[in-house]
Amino acid sequence: MNIAEVERLRAATPGCASVIHFNHAGASLPSQATLDAMIEQLQCEATTGPMEAADQSVQARARNAAATLFNATAEAIAFASSGSAAWGMAFNALGPWQAGDRILVGRHEWGGNLACIAQAVSAGAQLEVIPCDETGAVSVAALKQMITPRVRLIALTWLPANGGLINPAEAIGTVAMQHGIPYFIDAGQALGQLPCDVQALNCDVLKGAGRKFLRGPRGTALLYIKPGFLERLVPHQRDVLSAPWDGQGFALRNDARRFETSEVSVALLAGLANALEEFNRLGATRIRQRIDSLSRGLRTRLGSIPGLTLHNLGPTDHQSGLIAFTLKGWDSVELKLRLARRGINIGANGVAYTPLDMQARGLESIARIAVSYLNTEEEIEVLLGELAAVGQ
Repeated sequence: MNIAEVERLRAATPGCASVIHFNHAGASLPSQATLDAMIEQLQCEATTGPMEAADQSVQARARNAAATLFNATAEAIAFASSGSAAWGMAFNALGPWQAGDRILVGRHEWGGNLACIAQAVSAGAQLEVIPCDETGAVSVAALKQMITPRVRLIALTWLPANGGLINPAEAIGTVAMQHGIPYFIDAGQALGQLPCDVQALNCDVLKGAGRKFLRGPRGTALLYIKPGFLERLVPHQRDVLSAPWDGQGFALRNDARRFETSEVSVALLAGLANALEEFNRLGATRIRQRIDSLSRGLRTRLGSIPGLTLHNLGPTDHQSGLIAFTLKGWDSVELKLRLARRGINIGANGVAYTPLDMQARGLESIARIAVSYLNTEEEIEVLLGELAAVGQ
C-alpha cells in the first residue's frame, strides 16, 4: 500500500481532516461512501416508507461481502447489533450446562464473554484458564494436556483488547477439531487487521464488530456459524424470521439467520455492506502489512519516551496494531482526555475489559494506541511529540 493510495483513502474519509485517530480498536473512521450509503437508505425510507424501502438486496450485499471476508458461504453469516450480543447468543444456544462440564478459555478472554460464561458456571460448569507460553500467548501444548471428554467448549479471544498479542488461533482450532470440541473465536480486534479464513481456523463460531478496523457503522456485528454445527445451537430468542411458520408450527431456520430477527436497521446494513466491500477490495494481506509496518516503528519509538512503559505480549515480530502502555504520573483515562483536547484520539481500558489478564499482570488500566492503514508517519510524529511533552 503506497503513500498515494493511503492519501486517496484518507481523502475519502472525512474524519481524517479533523482528528488524528488512533482509536480504531474502539471504533474507526467511516468513509464518505459508507456514510452516503446509510444516508441514501434513510432518505429512501423517509420518502417511500421505512418498510417499503427495506430492499433485500442491501442485506444480500452485506452478507455476501461478509462471506468473502470469512471465506464462507452467505448462509453461514448472521448479523447482530454488537459482537458481545452475537457471542452471547451463540453461547447461550449451546446449553443446557451440567455440573462437571468444562469450559477452557485463554487468559485474555474478553470480559463480556466471561460474563456470559458465568451463567454456565452458576449451573455447575467449570471455567478453566489455559496457561500461557513464554511469550504470554495461549499455550497450545498446555491446552493439549487439558483435554478430557468433559470439555464442552474452547473459547479464544484472538487479539486481546489490552495489547498487541496475536493468539495462535489456527493451532488451537486444530486441537479442537481433533477432539470434536466446539471452538468459539472472538475476532473483535482481528477483523480488519488480519486475514480471517474460517476454513483454516477450524472454528465453529466466530464473531466480530463492524465498527472497529472494518470501519463499518456502530450497531453492527458479524456472526459466523460453521455449517453442520448450526444444528447443535438452539437460540432462546425466536420470531417469524428465525423460526418461520411451516404450515404446522414454527421451525428454526437451517441457516445462520436463526440468530436474527425480522426487525433490522437496513441503513446500518447498507453502511456495513459498503465498508466490507471496501475492505475486500483493499485486501486483508495488504492491510496487515501496512499496520504491521507502522506499529512496529511506533512501538520502538514509544520505548524511548521517559516514564512510558509498554505492556504488550507476544513475539516482537508477530504483534497486532494494538499498543498498550502506561505513562508515569498519568491515569490512563485522564491521558486519553488530555490527548483528545489536542485533537488526538486513543483508547483507555480498565480491568473489566480483560479481567483475567489484567489481574494476572497487576494492571489497573492501560492506555491504548490502535493503528490503522489510514494512519501516517506524520500523525505518529505528532502523537509521539505530545506523549513526550506530557510525560515530562
